[in-house]
Amino acid sequence: MQLTNLIVSKVPFHNHSMIRALKHLNRLQGVRSRSTLATGQPLFETRPHLIKNGDITPGIPALEYFERRLRVADAMPVKSCAVVMGATTKYRSGPVFYDFHQNPDFFYLSGFLEPESALIIEKTGSKPDDVVFHMFVPPKDPQAELWGGARTGEKGAKDFFNADEAYSNNNLMQFKKIVERNDTVFHDSPDVKNVASIFTETVETPLTRMLTQKLVSPLSPIMTKLRAVKSPKEIAVMRAAGSVSANAYNAAYANPFATEKELQVYLESLFLLGGCDKPAYVPVIAGGANALSIHYTRNDDKFGTNDLVLVDAGGQFGGYCADISRTWPVGKDSEGKFTEAQRDLYEAVLDVQKQCIKECSTDKSINDIHEISVRKLHKNLQNVGFNGITLNQTQTLYPHYIGHHLGIDLHDVGKSNRRANLQVGNVITIEPGVYVPYDDKYPKHFQGIGIRIEDNVAITDKGYSVLTEECLKEVDDIEELTQLAYMN
Repeated sequence: MQLTNLIVSKVPFHNHSMIRALKHLNRLQGVRSRSTLATGQPLFETRPHLIKNGDITPGIPALEYFERRLRVADAMPVKSCAVVMGATTKYRSGPVFYDFHQNPDFFYLSGFLEPESALIIEKTGSKPDDVVFHMFVPPKDPQAELWGGARTGEKGAKDFFNADEAYSNNNLMQFKKIVERNDTVFHDSPDVKNVASIFTETVETPLTRMLTQKLVSPLSPIMTKLRAVKSPKEIAVMRAAGSVSANAYNAAYANPFATEKELQVYLESLFLLGGCDKPAYVPVIAGGANALSIHYTRNDDKFGTNDLVLVDAGGQFGGYCADISRTWPVGKDSEGKFTEAQRDLYEAVLDVQKQCIKECSTDKSINDIHEISVRKLHKNLQNVGFNGITLNQTQTLYPHYIGHHLGIDLHDVGKSNRRANLQVGNVITIEPGVYVPYDDKYPKHFQGIGIRIEDNVAITDKGYSVLTEECLKEVDDIEELTQLAYMN
């Protein structure tokens, strides 16, 4: 009874979900069978230094994954099912594969990281307990595991991931039975097919053919609504990713680098050493005029003698992304200090960014904040010497949006409405920038400079919280560190 009260007090259950939580209490509390210890990803039972007892992925407990699935079922009618296909292994050539990235919706609902998998959430009736979680996973296979490492298998899917029913991923007949007995199927077809995948050919394609005979509704509206609002635990994980990434930047300020590649390797190594799983994305390390290309990722140039470097990089922790941009002096003749022109332009952008962060609240939409950023930047550019600059010219120098949702995906819940007011639990980026081309309509001393300053902001009931606040961005704070790189 004491343990039951603890669960009810700590987890924001809907009334009906409590019934299923108590029914599966043993599994949801992490008191799981230890009979299958060879799994396809870190778990408490196999990597207790990475995963806490009761969690499925870092910081996210089994109870929360369970609640997510019930919220999907809440949005579905009786006699319907949601079908979500996991990602498949992508191959560069022959047997050489790319780094695997799980389908974000599949990850959000299961925490399962193995490729060639699928899940079905089936709503069988109107009672609170009439929801069945099916998983289709790669079966245990000694020969395959000899080459590719341990698999969790069907039993592990039940023991560790709380599937009500689990099957081999090639069990097409079971797929068919579940789909055929439901009136409506919620499913999103993948944007890109991986023709090299056996799973695609033997399971995904036949399943798609089955669905043509059913009433199919898109799942994305349900998933977008759920994923856009982060739980306190999700925000804690994102803050951890932001903290590791921020401190990597702070360390980079104080070190000299001759090339973009050296800086990239340094930052990414600190992301990993700090506890991140991997870099969240291919970074931008743009020295000098390379920063005029917003998504410059070649990162193969040398730094000039008085260059700024624009860096857009972050680590991924527990499946969640950090996304930070900073700009600072790296040229060997700069002695770690901004030139007067660089400082003026930097502070014009920083002032916009700080103002836009203050605007983050449930009274504003991302679009509202973007419009504020354009007007504010226009005024600031006029104040630093862009005489006669028009609003259209300002938008030419600042061609991207103020920000985007952030989470499991770098550009999270891409179909969300930018004009809708922000909600408590949203996490967005605030990233104004300015990129001045070599064009004599602009002041010569600003030409060739690109600056972007980006932080990750969670919307709270009191306004906002900056998840990347540890990353220094005031000119004096940056210069205090960058000058250390040139003391010897």
